[in-house]
Amino acid sequence: MSLTTILAGMSHALDLTEGHPRGHAERACRIGQALARVIGLDVQSQYDLVHATLLKDAGCSSNALKVYQTFGGPEHGVKRAVWERDWRKFGEQLRYALQWTEKGGSPVRRFRKLASLAAAGPHGAREIFQIRCARGAEIARRIGCEPHVAQAIHDMDEHWDGGGHPRGLRGEEIPLLARIMGLSQVMEIFWGMGGPAGAIGVARTRATTWFSPDLVRAAESLATDTSLWEDLFAPDLVSRILAQMPDARDVPIDDARLDQVASAFALIIDGKSPYTFDHSTRVADYAVSIGTKLSMDAEQLRRLRRAGLVHDLGKLTVPNSILEHPGKLDDEQWRIVRDHPSFTYDVLARVPVLEELALDAASHHERMDGRGYHRGLPGGQLSVTARILAVADVMDALAADRPYRGGMSPDKVLGILTADSGTHFCPSCVDACSTDLIASASAAA
Repeated sequence: MSLTTILAGMSHALDLTEGHPRGHAERACRIGQALARVIGLDVQSQYDLVHATLLKDAGCSSNALKVYQTFGGPEHGVKRAVWERDWRKFGEQLRYALQWTEKGGSPVRRFRKLASLAAAGPHGAREIFQIRCARGAEIARRIGCEPHVAQAIHDMDEHWDGGGHPRGLRGEEIPLLARIMGLSQVMEIFWGMGGPAGAIGVARTRATTWFSPDLVRAAESLATDTSLWEDLFAPDLVSRILAQMPDARDVPIDDARLDQVASAFALIIDGKSPYTFDHSTRVADYAVSIGTKLSMDAEQLRRLRRAGLVHDLGKLTVPNSILEHPGKLDDEQWRIVRDHPSFTYDVLARVPVLEELALDAASHHERMDGRGYHRGLPGGQLSVTARILAVADVMDALAADRPYRGGMSPDKVLGILTADSGTHFCPSCVDACSTDLIASASAAA
């Protein structure tokens, strides 16, 4: 199993966070490959470009709260739309702000938010990019990418004329891989709206400002590359990306590297909100503690830890307007929350090696009495791993602070788990808990 295949599957979670149609990163990767071949990029750099592009949005969750606080409302549309406009032009900035600031809110709330946005000025926009770019580079390093690959991810939103973010680099100060990624991602977005003509058109329109003139000429030469544009529709796009890699080079995945990937994506998941900081890591730790008391072997515990780390992948689809909501959720908000395990399943099911974790990881809100979500499976259809995760997830949620309440004491948490033993939770898993374990949850939170 290759690193490219793993990252391609996991990139669908990043697409959802950024408001892109699923497969955006894969398609941008294929466009980047085509550009790389036209300009004669060396073999190793082509290989690095693939991984950098699949990870380009790894910092996407870290600025979600800031985007929500700045614009109000669900942040996914706000994030997607920023690429659809040339936000450096005042008229486009104004239209973007009017379209997305407190969308659906009252006139008073919209006016206040627009005033706050105007007061923040260019510094506010730069800060949003800085948060995203720095975290994206950190995630890439944690997965084991070379420093220059992480740097390319950090600098991919720089512009040829120096008007980009986060550092205001210009021209060849911008790493070549970053320049290719910056063009590829925007071409993919406009391909989705207007086909090949849309992709080539935006490259031409933003030549010498956003994009390198040399890369734009390379993009123009792709207009008649029918294999490229056909690949973007292909259900087996990942295999086509692999086929385009020079001499089929790739990194085989071993257990240690897979653990790195799972841990890095836990950071992405928990970066969405301060209330979920380290939640996935703690759930994985508590699950392993419970599994150890249930006499799981080393391989089972390793599998359990991975499932705990990625169980909340689907929460990347939940807007921060819901995650930060201080009161009771309305029916539509609750429906969105209840859907998040299904997205966990959908993403993991696409990832070889992790696909066998998909059902267990996505079942952390199921109940023994069948009244859980998202499938409503009864206890008899839940694996031991799924039952453990259900207990570990609620234990951490109760012990940690939330927007609507403070964290509960270990005695109270254990009392709730015990009271719901047999209906909500597996009795054996609850029996494996203790106030000491829950106290560690409270301390970690």
